[in-house]
Amino acid sequence: MLCFRLSTTLLLAATCSLMSAVVSTEKAITCGSDGNVQRLSCDDGVISVQTALYGRADAVTCSEGRPPAQLANTNCSQAGTVDVVKKRCDGKRECEVNINVFYTSDPCSGTYKYLETTYTCIPAIHLDACEGSLAQLQCDQGQVIFVYVADYGRRDQTTCIYQRPPNQVQNIYCSSPTRKVADSCNGKNSCTIAARNSVFGDPCVGTYKYLEVVHSNDWIGEVGLRRVDDLQVAVLVHCADLLNDQLAGGLAAGRRLLWAFPFPV
Repeated sequence: MLCFRLSTTLLLAATCSLMSAVVSTEKAITCGSDGNVQRLSCDDGVISVQTALYGRADAVTCSEGRPPAQLANTNCSQAGTVDVVKKRCDGKRECEVNINVFYTSDPCSGTYKYLETTYTCIPAIHLDACEGSLAQLQCDQGQVIFVYVADYGRRDQTTCIYQRPPNQVQNIYCSSPTRKVADSCNGKNSCTIAARNSVFGDPCVGTYKYLEVVHSNDWIGEVGLRRVDDLQVAVLVHCADLLNDQLAGGLAAGRRLLWAFPFPV
């Protein structure tokens, strides 16, 4: 039994390490001149913002042509920057953040600032369903749906805009995260849910909305989890810690790794 437990632990630890290794960290830096736009993108998967700084942390970044006085303060950061970028970008394949959104306050007057964002590309599926349509989540045979995040509202002016007047797509600060998609779809092979106000409520009256869903299609283990001993729980928590900043769901994401392996009765 000890050998089995040890091999299971090593297998789970290796799986955690493998998943952490394939999720690389990207960095984007945009200088703080008026109108500059930062663009984040993932060739595969979706964006998960890790850190964001609007201010200045060194005297080298975005320093070309700037007098020393504008670079001297290297302890300058605007509070709430990461929340702004996460709200704009998390769960998307690509996104844009205009520097001007941070002009509401000045954390260090006289200092030339920049926006620096680090993010990972999570291996997941991104789905948009325009208001009034149906979101259809479908897996291959032997797989089930796991929803990381779902949001009903509008976060950009490019999604679901066909034949819509400008006033219906202007509000990009309309966000309403919801668990209804996860509650309806998790563990199923396929799932259909309506992108309608009657289902999710209306977070921004007059704005044409859409439902965004980020999910994965996971293989089902042939044998379910029958027993969890202390050693396996420790590995589970370790997995969750490794994935917490990379996959929405934290402990739930780690638990899915554990469920994938059969245990003896």
